[in-house]
Amino acid sequence: MNKKGVPTRLLGKTGEKVSILGLGGYHIGKLDKEESIKLIRKAIDEGITFMDNAWCYHQGRSEKLMGEALKNGYRQKAFVMTKNHGRTKERFNKQLEDSLKRLDTDYIDLLQLHEIINKGEPTKIVNEGVLEEALKAKKEGKIKYIGFTGHRYPSLHQEMLDIDFEWDTVQFPLNVLDYHFRSFQNQILPQANEKNMGVIGMKSLAAGRIFETDISVEEAIRYSLSMPISTLVSGIDSFEVLEQNLEIVRYFEPYSKKELDEIRKRFKDDAYKGQHEYYKTD
Repeated sequence: MNKKGVPTRLLGKTGEKVSILGLGGYHIGKLDKEESIKLIRKAIDEGITFMDNAWCYHQGRSEKLMGEALKNGYRQKAFVMTKNHGRTKERFNKQLEDSLKRLDTDYIDLLQLHEIINKGEPTKIVNEGVLEEALKAKKEGKIKYIGFTGHRYPSLHQEMLDIDFEWDTVQFPLNVLDYHFRSFQNQILPQANEKNMGVIGMKSLAAGRIFETDISVEEAIRYSLSMPISTLVSGIDSFEVLEQNLEIVRYFEPYSKKELDEIRKRFKDDAYKGQHEYYKTD
């Protein structure tokens, strides 16, 4: 890869090509308005097309900031994903309309049911008719694709996969620590690939806790991108972090099987109890 642009991969069976590095929506909501808009536009100008967000981030501020940044032709350059917490028809539709308004767009490329982290949620989503509403919104052109996210129990992702529904995408933590504890990459990733779903990795740095080990940023991101995923959402909260991550992905080469085995072995003692993956255990 040259020094411009970002490599792309297919987002599963959607056929959409997305940048292998995605811009995390939570972190941009922590910046002031002007800096956030400049950062989002700089990321897009540099080749990052996948935009992550959620209805809940900073009480909607993240979506509003992204909506501002996507004006002046930037919406057409971006693949916009946001997440929805609705567990009833009414809440799902209210949050969807909020997101469309905040993002100032007629449609959302990918809407994901967010944070499937509590027992009983997959059943509730089915029984409350949330999936019916999602399909209705898709038919109406408000959303193009439907997925789900979670960061605590692979078993709940399994329940979501077992639902008779054609999921387009799935999102979960993907880092070297995850390999050894409640492992999404071992339990869910192979099934998602078999179903040709778009896989969105997150928490490549274990929400910052991975630095309690001796891994480097480059090793951590390279590990996650060596997995068969479509894109990796990264919390980019400054132009310095943006440049750092762009350099990593532009010169990315996947680890070999031997190298993957070695790095997993290296961090086993740091990971087998979920020591640094607090989002799984808190």
